[in-house]
Amino acid sequence: MIRDAFVSLGAWSWLILGVVLIGVELVAPGIFFLWLGLAAIATGLLDAALDLSWQAAFIVFALLAVAAVVLGRFVTRSKTQSQQAEPYLNQRGQALVGQVFTLETPIKGGEGRIRVGDSSWRVMGADRFKGAKVRVVRVEGSTLVVDDP
Repeated sequence: MIRDAFVSLGAWSWLILGVVLIGVELVAPGIFFLWLGLAAIATGLLDAALDLSWQAAFIVFALLAVAAVVLGRFVTRSKTQSQQAEPYLNQRGQALVGQVFTLETPIKGGEGRIRVGDSSWRVMGADRFKGAKVRVVRVEGSTLVVDDP
């Protein structure tokens, strides 16, 4: 019954299916239904142009769906790899290890502060005077451990 309705609509059924799949992607994003929806729309356009049988249209859809999903994985993977260029994006303290800074406040009793850009960071290390140069050697929570440069 559903197959008969699908076949009777011809190319329109593929176009409608494509729009529905893209709509599903909008409601439940996962970047998967988008590619299937695009494959269904492309199948509908090919079906309209070439007047395919329903069997041929289904095979074309299957091939286009696989190709679209593979292409989608390639497109989304390249974006993910470009995000790897900043591996310390959410671990800013780790990005400071090895860098040298000037003490904003003296280290007294093992604690002081340094200025990094517009932020002030708590540091631990041997007592030093204000303005001394220190190198960040590791991060403990949100505290930087410093030593001589």
